[in-house]
Amino acid sequence: MQLYKTKGIVLRIIKYGETSLIVTLYTELFGLQSYLVNGVRTSSKKGPGKANLFQPAAILDLVVYHSDGKNLQRIREFRWGYLYRHIFFDVMKNGVALFMVELLQKCLKQPEPNADLFYFVEDAFTLLDECEGTVLANYPLFFTLHLAGFFGFGIEDTYSERMSVLDLQEGVFVAEPPHHHNTLEGPYSYTTSQLLRVRRPEELQGLPLNQDIRRQLLQAYLFFYALHVAEFGEMRTLPVLQTILME
Repeated sequence: MQLYKTKGIVLRIIKYGETSLIVTLYTELFGLQSYLVNGVRTSSKKGPGKANLFQPAAILDLVVYHSDGKNLQRIREFRWGYLYRHIFFDVMKNGVALFMVELLQKCLKQPEPNADLFYFVEDAFTLLDECEGTVLANYPLFFTLHLAGFFGFGIEDTYSERMSVLDLQEGVFVAEPPHHHNTLEGPYSYTTSQLLRVRRPEELQGLPLNQDIRRQLLQAYLFFYALHVAEFGEMRTLPVLQTILME
């Protein structure tokens, strides 16, 4: 079995036995993978165990054993790939990060590598760590809209005064409301267009949305995901996110 160096973003942790973890990571080289990590929940005279590195949203540098087709791989070495200053300690940023992690869990189904997606997600977490104010409040909207494009159902920004109705089933702006009711109109479709044009999170500062619009938009975007992702279900982190960020 060959050794590889790769980065990985922690998505899920399950305790295994007395001292070990099974960790699901989204990796740079291999996409979605699960790893058995032995002995990290024990403390010794040298110091506490290293289980604290495996927190949701953590970005790690890894040396892993990899064998195609195996459901459970092994990690030989691990360390921080990026040490957050705020995400693990700031209630609001941690709430947004956990929302992003859950959204990724629901969308990532197969262990297919996608370097562009990995780098987008890595950047999204590191930029979340530093953002504040209006940028932070709008961040879930930005991430949710732009993530969809990597899974093949992103919304095409063809908004104009004439094409101002967003058809959520088709993911396009249209001139007339379709026969179904899965649409966004008025300030909601306009704001969606503005969000689609944002390329860097700092640009979100120019979108001072009120709490009601943020709440309505995020619910609409998650409904959009449910239309396009099989067995999407409910987002457990949504009520918490709305409480800490949108009240």
